[in-house]
Amino acid sequence: MLKFLTPTAYASHHVTPATRFRSTPVKNLLFKQLTLLTGWNRSSYELGRRSFSSDLDSDTKSSTTTVSTKPHLDDCLTVIALPLPHKPLIPGFYMPIYVKDPKVLAALQESRRQQAPYAGAFLLKDDASSDSSSSSETENILEKLKGKELINRIHEVGTLAQISSIQGEQVILIGHRRLRITEMVSESEDPLTVKVDHLKDKPYDKDDDVIKATYFQVMSTLRDVLKTTSLWRDHVRTYTQHIGEFNYPKLADFGAGISGANKHQNQGVLEELDVHKRLELTLELVKKEVEINKIQESIAKAVEEKFSGDRRRIILKEQINAIKKELGGETDSKSALSEKFRGRIEPIKDKIPGHVLKVIEEELKKLQLLETSSSEFDVTCNYLDWLTVLPWGNFSDENFNVLRAEKILDEDHYGLSDVKERILEFIAVGGLRGTSQGKIICLSGPTGVGKTSIGRSIARALDRKFFRFSVGGLSDVAEIKGHRRTYIGAMPGKMVQCLKNVGTENPLVLIDEIDKLGVRGHHGDPASAMLELLDPEQNANFLDHYLDVLFVCTANVTDTIPGPLLDRMEVITLSGYITDEKMHIARDYLEKTARRDCGIKPEQVDVSDAAFLSLIEHYCREAGVRNLQKQIEKIFRKIALKLVRKAASTEVPRISDDVTTDTEETKSLAKTDLESPETSAEGSTVLTDELATGDPTESTTEQSGEVAETVEKYMIDESNLSDYVGKPVFQEEKIYEQTPVGVVMGLAWTSMGGSTLYIETTFVEEGEGKGGLHITGRLGDVMKESAEIAHTVARRIMLEKEPENKLFANSKLHLHVPAGATPKDGPSAGCTMITSLLSLALKKPVRKDLAMTGEVTLTGRILAIGGVKEKTIAARRSQVKVIIFPEANRRDFDELARNVKEGLEVHFVDEYEQIFELAFGYDH
Repeated sequence: MLKFLTPTAYASHHVTPATRFRSTPVKNLLFKQLTLLTGWNRSSYELGRRSFSSDLDSDTKSSTTTVSTKPHLDDCLTVIALPLPHKPLIPGFYMPIYVKDPKVLAALQESRRQQAPYAGAFLLKDDASSDSSSSSETENILEKLKGKELINRIHEVGTLAQISSIQGEQVILIGHRRLRITEMVSESEDPLTVKVDHLKDKPYDKDDDVIKATYFQVMSTLRDVLKTTSLWRDHVRTYTQHIGEFNYPKLADFGAGISGANKHQNQGVLEELDVHKRLELTLELVKKEVEINKIQESIAKAVEEKFSGDRRRIILKEQINAIKKELGGETDSKSALSEKFRGRIEPIKDKIPGHVLKVIEEELKKLQLLETSSSEFDVTCNYLDWLTVLPWGNFSDENFNVLRAEKILDEDHYGLSDVKERILEFIAVGGLRGTSQGKIICLSGPTGVGKTSIGRSIARALDRKFFRFSVGGLSDVAEIKGHRRTYIGAMPGKMVQCLKNVGTENPLVLIDEIDKLGVRGHHGDPASAMLELLDPEQNANFLDHYLDVLFVCTANVTDTIPGPLLDRMEVITLSGYITDEKMHIARDYLEKTARRDCGIKPEQVDVSDAAFLSLIEHYCREAGVRNLQKQIEKIFRKIALKLVRKAASTEVPRISDDVTTDTEETKSLAKTDLESPETSAEGSTVLTDELATGDPTESTTEQSGEVAETVEKYMIDESNLSDYVGKPVFQEEKIYEQTPVGVVMGLAWTSMGGSTLYIETTFVEEGEGKGGLHITGRLGDVMKESAEIAHTVARRIMLEKEPENKLFANSKLHLHVPAGATPKDGPSAGCTMITSLLSLALKKPVRKDLAMTGEVTLTGRILAIGGVKEKTIAARRSQVKVIIFPEANRRDFDELARNVKEGLEVHFVDEYEQIFELAFGYDH
């Protein structure tokens, strides 16, 4: 670090008695101005005080400080080289360094004893192998560098430094003049001794205008630097009695020394012998200091303003509160809050549980003791706000009238008789018990089948408030149980928020998307918290972590539930709607809602049954009706646009009262309009005269002055449906009127309800021992295994029925399932695959209009499958007349609605031999 040199500093560092200072008054006006300036220390090395010696510049005789040394400085041509790791020593400054090497330290002490206390200080060069080094790494490098290695790592230009004092390993150096290394004297490693030349500044013209201007600019910039900080002001006043006038070289060194420049920039100033260029380098450095100081000052000012503004607001707020309290006009905020909370609980005090009331009273007392500015005050206020806003003792009067509930369910939903029956059972049990609690209903089914609306209907039937929240993707237990009160922005759980929103203690809560509940994480396990909430044995004592209050809730949930949760629920499955049900829903519910939402009158549009049927079959095959609702809304939006455009383009202007009109002309105009109706390109357009039944002269009276109003009606049927909803999304599933040899229709369950699925098998090549099966159609692992089982069972059956038929043994076959882009998996296509293989081997097509489904074992047993209703609906859609189901699914089929089973010939089998007779025995 660089420091100014002062008498105090000399005394503290045991400077030799030969060094003395003169206290001649300073006459330089420029320097007197400099005494008003200040500086600072931003570098990692302390900047000290400076002393200018008469020996620093032999050409300058105006120095006020004289340093007497023995021998003379000019005689110091051989010196010990001391490496400086962090910053060069600028002449006129002093620097403490630490010497670890005992040999070097002993040599320096010997030089002091011999009245030659001088050494050379040279900056260490950067290591090319590393970008930056820490202080400890630099010290380790210095310990390793010796002799030639050291002289190659230091700069040639350095400073002749006087050894002011040595205290332990600390050596104080005072910079005097510039040196340049010429050669190394000692070949030994320690200490490094070098021969040097004393460098003098290049001659310069003191009266040169450019040099003068640069000099004054440096002085002015230094003044700006020292004005922006107060750290150096006191020091500069002390130095004025010891520092002489600043000539050009001294000013350049002074500016570089006190600046926060890095070591390379300071080394550049040290090596520069041209005084004008040195001043320019110093000017650049001090200019940077001015900018940095301005930034520091602005930051400090902004911070100070912020803190002073906060303090001012606090003081003003306290003064306002004191004035209001003194005048008696208003109470303080704590009293007002307490009165508000007490006002909430006073009317319902007898309904609040005793332990809850006790907690409220304790919190109110604590509120009075807290300061309004404390964080605990806000936490307590928020806690009391939730405690007092809950609907304590406020219950909805439940209605257990089963006939009324049945009527409401029929009004809101068509079909779903099994679902409605189960809900009515639930309400009936509640009526007998006097409460509907105890069972958790889980409505499970595809999207758009009406799970949420059924929950809303149950709440309406029971006269309960309805609250819904989704837990899809929920991973934070605090959303269910609430945050701890100590957290900033803490909120209660969803159940408590529900009670506040609905205003009663017994709402019907629908928890949606519970199958998409988040997984366990660092925020806890939401499934476990939900289990505690929904379990009838636990939710009576459910503890909300925010309020410490016991409460009860019921829940309706959807889809697949985690195992422990599903065990607590009674699942009601909504498998979806068949075509007939969708027709009724579209006509009785969706059409009316869409027409009302679009602002269209019933007489302005007519959608035929054929259009609805085509819309359901070719656009909306999903199990639910949400997509059907979107398509109907799309139709009515397009019609609304056409009506508005038509009205804007054919608007008939009103006839003003002050204009005389001819009645006959008006009648003729109306007659022409009625006789020439426009026809829409999309369908029939009908124009009707709303005033046809009235007196014809009424439309031409001067009081009304209007032409007869007409209504344009749009007809939507199957022929123009594509103009409103685009091209059909689904085509006919039935590819063959009569399935050819090797092709059999199967039945599959899909996310949209169900569909038919063809299994195709064909012959590839024949050869001795080439029997094999190639499978395509993007099948899953289970379905591939079913194909292998089917191949084995088919070979066994053919061996029993036609031993001479060697198709499976000597032929390579290819089995394909169409719709290759659609992933398929499941075991229920086993019997269909066997039948397809046998059809190819027998060269005989299967029975017309036949579809089948069922899992097959290696012994030919037919096992149960799922999705009976969906597969039955898919078969009806493809005009299938005969269906084969496993015997184990007879009960599932019997539970289907009569209109679903109507017109179908269904066979239930438990052995494949029965399927063989049904598929190939039709000619008997």
